[in-house]
Amino acid sequence: MFFASFAQTTKDSSSYKSRKLSFEEANLVSSYYKQDGNNSVVTGGSGTEKLTDIANSIDVKFYKWDKKDRKHNFDVEVGIDHYTSASSDKVDPNTISSASSADTRIYPSVNWSMENEKKGTTIGAGLSLSSEFDYTSFGINLSFSQKTKNRNGEFTARAQAYMDKLKYIEPIEIRIANGGTSDEEENDYASRSRNSFSGSLSYSQIINQRLQIMFIADLVMQQGFLGLPFHRVYFNNNAVKIENLPDKRMKIPLGFRANYFMGDKFVLRSFYRYYTDDWGIKGHTVQLESVVKINPFFSLTPFYRYYTQTAADYFSPINIHKLTDQFYTSNYDLAKFNSNFYGAGIRISPPKGVFGIQKLSMLELRYGHYTRTNGLKADIISLNLKYK
Repeated sequence: MFFASFAQTTKDSSSYKSRKLSFEEANLVSSYYKQDGNNSVVTGGSGTEKLTDIANSIDVKFYKWDKKDRKHNFDVEVGIDHYTSASSDKVDPNTISSASSADTRIYPSVNWSMENEKKGTTIGAGLSLSSEFDYTSFGINLSFSQKTKNRNGEFTARAQAYMDKLKYIEPIEIRIANGGTSDEEENDYASRSRNSFSGSLSYSQIINQRLQIMFIADLVMQQGFLGLPFHRVYFNNNAVKIENLPDKRMKIPLGFRANYFMGDKFVLRSFYRYYTDDWGIKGHTVQLESVVKINPFFSLTPFYRYYTQTAADYFSPINIHKLTDQFYTSNYDLAKFNSNFYGAGIRISPPKGVFGIQKLSMLELRYGHYTRTNGLKADIISLNLKYK
């Protein structure tokens, strides 16, 4: 919190708010991700999961005040990811490199919000699009926030909807067995749809000068084709099919956050989430992150996250499913496992700007290492530059 007082004899213009659209800040985020494991769902739950992903996004924020002194915020973001996947290349193992072995995803979004400081309310809306070779997603969101009279608490409600289309690309041997060919063009593939609808309620409260908490409750409903057509399942008689999952799914995550300011140089952030769905998965997430300020312009952020879940009712490893099973998958994301994710970040915000560039106000570099009890390992390094 900042406190200031002043006196002057000239006309006070500090309360003037520009009606023109003004630039606030821009964030450039780049990351490199790699993983490996031996439970590829493309080859039935056994095989390489080697994957690399390079992601870049730019997020630009603008604002303006209207005649009723309401602040309008505009957020425009464009992201581009490029990945290579050894496991996806096994959709057609007879080719040198199938179409799914590498892909580029483009995902623009635009969000608007209007804050009324006098009433303590904020409303918002946004649109998003994500497109790659075999998947297209269109999203929309609406939100509303209301602060308490003393401004120490805030209630937020959010609704989101995603309408997705995916190309029905089967493994080569199943495609041929069903009367298809091995050299189908992009337009030859049929498509399947899935829709996701979610509602979120949260309440944040400032307990005192040091402690702030938040409660979060979500409800997610999905319907449509909820698997992927190139995920193989090998049965106990060595027969092979593509995974078959229910066409509906309900998810309920419940979360709690607490941030504690231990002094000028230490901030402790904690998070817990309980998750359950009607596919039989129950999970727990615990995360801790600390901000350690070395000086006003340099800080460290070590973090650790632990996650555990039970298996979905429809999961079994390779060669375990029976042909009489109604639903079946060998996707280890739906298996029982524990995971650990830990790492640290550094953040610098020198008064003269990063690299001596005044408007380049912040640089943050983070590294994380992820391990899972079923053998999956991953590393990610990300860079965030803020221009303000």
